[in-house]
Amino acid sequence: MYEVAIRARFAAAHRLNNYGGKCEALHGHNWVVEVGVKGAELDEVGLLMDFKVLKGHVRSTLEEIDHTMLNDHQYFAEQNPSSEHIAKWLYDQIATKLEDPKLHVSFVRVWESEDAAATYRP
Repeated sequence: MYEVAIRARFAAAHRLNNYGGKCEALHGHNWVVEVGVKGAELDEVGLLMDFKVLKGHVRSTLEEIDHTMLNDHQYFAEQNPSSEHIAKWLYDQIATKLEDPKLHVSFVRVWESEDAAATYRP
């Protein structure tokens, strides 16, 4: 099995309802996102997936939430925009963009600071 991964960034604000601490107040992060894609076969060039293509999928997905108030996004209407939920939302969005049925998103990791991250794996 092969796996490739890229990193991307976005900035957004959020608040965690019913948290009972400082994160219940409006605040923002400069988030770092890592996305991994896995598959068993390489193409004729020797690539699992072109990094440029994966970066494009991630970038187009992040445009929807970059510089927004995450709590206002439809996906987060019923749940807090925690790093865990953001990772799951990103996974779902990016998975639909992979056109090759032999490729699968293996993980999405969302860093809200340099020492705190949440990961979603299917």
